[in-house]
Amino acid sequence: MKLLDGKNVIITGASRGIGMGIASIFAEHGANVAFTFSSSEAPALELEKELNSMGVKAKAYKSNAASFKDSEDLIASVLEDFGGIDILINNAGITRDKLLMRMGEEDFDTVIEVNLKSVFNMTKAVQRTMLKQRKGSIINMSSVVGVKGNAGQANYAASKAGIIGFTKSVALELGSRNIRCNAIAPGFIETEMTDKLDEKTVEGWREAIPLKRGGSPEDVANACLFLASDLSSYITGQVINVDGGMLT
Repeated sequence: MKLLDGKNVIITGASRGIGMGIASIFAEHGANVAFTFSSSEAPALELEKELNSMGVKAKAYKSNAASFKDSEDLIASVLEDFGGIDILINNAGITRDKLLMRMGEEDFDTVIEVNLKSVFNMTKAVQRTMLKQRKGSIINMSSVVGVKGNAGQANYAASKAGIIGFTKSVALELGSRNIRCNAIAPGFIETEMTDKLDEKTVEGWREAIPLKRGGSPEDVANACLFLASDLSSYITGQVINVDGGMLT
């Protein structure tokens, strides 16, 4: 059973990692996928080709979600190319990890702009379409760090905690128009970024997790699939931790 047959989704930052996993699972469930990338053009075009081969429509867009104008232009382009938008997944994000005493103003501002302001930009840009059609699902990628904090990540934690507050506020504002807004808070997800860590560090993370393993992009994508589909039609304003029990 295809849970998203014929639906149109936008995913920011999907040329690798969690975003790529979401795009693939959504395409498997019949969704047409518009996705953005910032600099990884070759992987983005390869993903576009792969998704199109699955029998859905897919297109990659070079766009900076931290730019208000880029976000508005992206929504206009996707509407022209796909004819509608049913689901928005705000996934784009970066880290600039440093202890507070070493963190510069640029380190803080850049993370807030890319991780948090991008969510405002994209949600603001898509809401007119969703309000008009009186339906939609918005999914924002937070983090367990946004729930509990983490030393050396004050900027990242602030951005991800801000996403949770933003999500709950949007859910309250748009719920009467049948527009749902939820957040996902991934824990330790094993991607190409974590591949760069030494094995001892990774093993330490795994041992601290009740399920004794790191998560995969597919674990996060499956939670997104649930929140995007009608299976979660009575769920809004929530944060789902996909963390193997890390915050239990």
